Amino acid sequence: MDGLKNLSSKDAIVKLSELADSIDICMFCTNLKNNDGAKCRPMSTQKVCDEGNIWFFSPADSDKNLEVEWDNKVQLYYSHPGKDSYMIVNGEAEIILDRDKIEELWSPELKAWFQDGKDDSNISILKVNPTTAYYWDTKGNKMINFLKMVASAATGKNLVDGNEGALSI
Repeated sequence: MDGLKNLSSKDAIVKLSELADSIDICMFCTNLKNNDGAKCRPMSTQKVCDEGNIWFFSPADSDKNLEVEWDNKVQLYYSHPGKDSYMIVNGEAEIILDRDKIEELWSPELKAWFQDGKDDSNISILKVNPTTAYYWDTKGNKMINFLKMVASAATGKNLVDGNEGALSI
């Protein structure tokens, strides 16, 4: 890796959006204080807005929404091993029932979860406001990076291109 590259403000939002869009699916974790461990499930990112909020669709009657009502602290784990791109986001979730926002974020593939489409009475949106985030992002494809790692081990010089750092939204 090239090294540490902490980003803030607009640069952090751009990186957050870039990674969330390219990876798409994250493990959305709630119930973080539970002694039995957090409850995590895969969720598809709908959008990262200009303020850095991350938006998801969720059934209004889901356990996930109930857990967010109890404690709105969440963690999102993004992982794309094929690209060697990773990100963890700690944030606060909010349940949104705004029909205009549902209309704005709606995409046809969501009908698989909401059979009545965007008019489904059980539809809600979760807005996650990031409080902290950290990323690891390697440039290039996996095979080339593997060869670079082998060469790095042989030469003692890091040849893998990439960055990691904190994202301050």
